[in-house]
Amino acid sequence: MKTETIDKKAVFGWAMYDWANSAYATTVMAGFFPVFFKQFCCFGTDPVTSTARLGFANSFGGILIALSAPIIGAIADRGGAKKKFLAFFLFMGVIMTCALYLVAQGEWIFGIILYIMATIGFSGGNIFYDSLLPFVAPEKKLDVVSALGFSLGYLGGGILFALNIMMILKPEIFGLAGPVEAMKWSFLTVGIWWSLFSIPVFLFVREPARGTGATVETAVREGFDQLRSTFQEIRHLKMIGLFLIAYWLYIDGVDTIIRMAVDYGMSIGFDYRDLLKALLITQFIGFPAALGFGYLGEKAGTRRAIFFAIAVYLFITIWGAYMDEKREFYILAVMVGLVQGGIQALSRSFYTRIIPANRSAEYFGFYNMIGKFSIVLGPLLMGSVAVLARSLGYDDHLASRISIASVALLFIAGGILFFFVDEERGKREARYLSQRI
Repeated sequence: MKTETIDKKAVFGWAMYDWANSAYATTVMAGFFPVFFKQFCCFGTDPVTSTARLGFANSFGGILIALSAPIIGAIADRGGAKKKFLAFFLFMGVIMTCALYLVAQGEWIFGIILYIMATIGFSGGNIFYDSLLPFVAPEKKLDVVSALGFSLGYLGGGILFALNIMMILKPEIFGLAGPVEAMKWSFLTVGIWWSLFSIPVFLFVREPARGTGATVETAVREGFDQLRSTFQEIRHLKMIGLFLIAYWLYIDGVDTIIRMAVDYGMSIGFDYRDLLKALLITQFIGFPAALGFGYLGEKAGTRRAIFFAIAVYLFITIWGAYMDEKREFYILAVMVGLVQGGIQALSRSFYTRIIPANRSAEYFGFYNMIGKFSIVLGPLLMGSVAVLARSLGYDDHLASRISIASVALLFIAGGILFFFVDEERGKREARYLSQRI
């Protein structure tokens, strides 16, 4: 059942996992790996081809975790194993991130395999991290606690990212030979940071016991049975289904911008050092902004706050396709920082309200499946549009601009569908399901 009181120690432990794993999202996924891949792993390759490779790799990793997310979520619910699965994916992500240190110049296949596996660890862990939210926060505090997690994520990820940028810009201070070696060492620092600050979630967050004493084999069998049942249920739960489709579309745009912004900026001629500084700005603005969105959702309504964030992202995408100056990229970085954590946090808390808490890992499996399929569609859309535009005779510079403009379609479609989601009806559906189980 959902908790009715605030356990501050549990909230702290839960939120600290966001502090821990955001180092991967910031330093590796959004910041250094696109640069490392484009300039080191794909040395001598043209920018459109390297962008397409990175986009397709993100899509492939997204497909793998998306297809498995509901299954492992259902198994974790039946076996009371949310924290065990979290530990497994944490270990995978940390090891594969550290292994990026071993990639040599031109080894883009080796580099992309490690990156995909590390991203699966990151994304898989988030399924079980998210699924613990109903057990650390009462319904009236879901927006604030969810936003606290993202806020600490921006702060923690930003602190390590700032150190890593210093390593890139001034490698001699750290006894490093140059920017490439600094990037490799930054991957190691992410692995250490991620593992160290994940400890509180295992110490302080209690996972409710299922009370069945199920063996692993039984939990797997019951998990598959429950998954089949849930597929049948979702067909008749209009609000959950409609929200998941809307979320799939608009979060697709958000994730695409996170993962492809640095690559896009480099493709249109910006220096990667300026792009990394802009990303750092996004992190530190995201810290108070995510908290602010939590209170905005509490006061003005979660639904209104999500609509506002979608509108801002639509504007960012359109402007990004036309920008020419470095200062414009910095302005856009500020705008992204103001809404990125907010739309993620409030989408998570909105969804938490309309699902049965006693099957949270399973339903967050579907939620993360949708989120990871967005990783498939967005980068694939950008990469495909860029290649298509170039085949039609446009130069690389213009083809890259057309590719980022295509992302606006996702925000428009997602916003339209979200308009038809009725939160109160969704809550009634969740209560009905909880009473049946």
